[in-house]
Amino acid sequence: MMVYKYKRLVVKLGTSTLTSGTSHLSEEPLSNLIAQIAALCDGGCEVILVSSGAMAAGREALSFPKLPKEIPAKQMLSAVGQPRLMAIYETLFAHHNHTVAQVLLTRQDLTQRRSYLNSRNTLLALLNQKVLPIVNENDAVTTEEIRVGDNDNLSALVANLVDADLLLMLTDQPGVFTSDPRTNPKAKLLKEITSSEIPEELWKSASNSKDELGTGGMITKLQAADLARRSGTNVVIASGTEPEAILRTAKGDAIGTYFKATATTLESRKRFILSGTVPTGKIQIDDGAISALQNVSSLLPVGVTSILGEFDRGDTVAVIDINSNEIARGLTNYSSAELSKIAGRQSKDIESILGYYYGEEVIHRDQLVLIHTPN
Repeated sequence: MMVYKYKRLVVKLGTSTLTSGTSHLSEEPLSNLIAQIAALCDGGCEVILVSSGAMAAGREALSFPKLPKEIPAKQMLSAVGQPRLMAIYETLFAHHNHTVAQVLLTRQDLTQRRSYLNSRNTLLALLNQKVLPIVNENDAVTTEEIRVGDNDNLSALVANLVDADLLLMLTDQPGVFTSDPRTNPKAKLLKEITSSEIPEELWKSASNSKDELGTGGMITKLQAADLARRSGTNVVIASGTEPEAILRTAKGDAIGTYFKATATTLESRKRFILSGTVPTGKIQIDDGAISALQNVSSLLPVGVTSILGEFDRGDTVAVIDINSNEIARGLTNYSSAELSKIAGRQSKDIESILGYYYGEEVIHRDQLVLIHTPN
């Protein structure tokens, strides 16, 4: 059985990879890439696919109409193309006995606490059920104010959302060069970038050109790589035509350009939780719950003694002891109103009390940061 270095991967397929540089979705190379992703899943890896191509599929379905470049025209093309793109994925993955799910996200989903938590839980639930999530920006309804803007940056945000080990961005270039190889024949491919900052000359030399089908360029890939590696995810930018690119990268082979993560996912999670606004609510817990938290356990409702203030599901709350010392801070799975009903109760009773169930934890250990240890 193949041994993979990375266990949870976000794979981003650009429009140029899906079309092989033409104006049509190219099924043969797409079939090959899907076969590699299926093999990863069969080998015990978890994969989330971030896919471009909706607008390209829309253009093809409408026989390539001449349209203005405004947002509504792009939204229309995405609305036409997205179900067609998903139908192709569903058919091709079915050949490998894999079920897929469509997940459409906006920047708002990934920056607001409650929707952030909902998005994360949905993706993790799909992975837990061995369903392969296919993520795209919700282009059909997003406005200029809330759109991510390109699937490169969306893939980085998704990698952060699910604590991915690796973000692999496949494009029409072998990787990142010292300068634009299309204009400078002496440009050299960079094998890896391990410095804490991406060199300024790379930002300057990266092309910001955009083709008719895609929405990004090497600039957006550098932005995405920088964001992902600061969130604790290793990044590879490579060519989608590189033989076995996905499988080889997952094994740890050196292809394309590798960006070393500059933080651990735990550090990133702590920064995310601690960077929130001042907690509007507090959850008081007993000594048994404090001991459990110190032993890297989640906070369960049985250890909750009282709730102070009002808060919603997904909000950042303070966890305090009986002397009002802040012990921890985290993202709550339940609102203050819900928690007041299940405080002190066993997790198995949550659904019967509330009529629904967001999980057995009030705050999962992955969403919690210890602040202070009582003497």
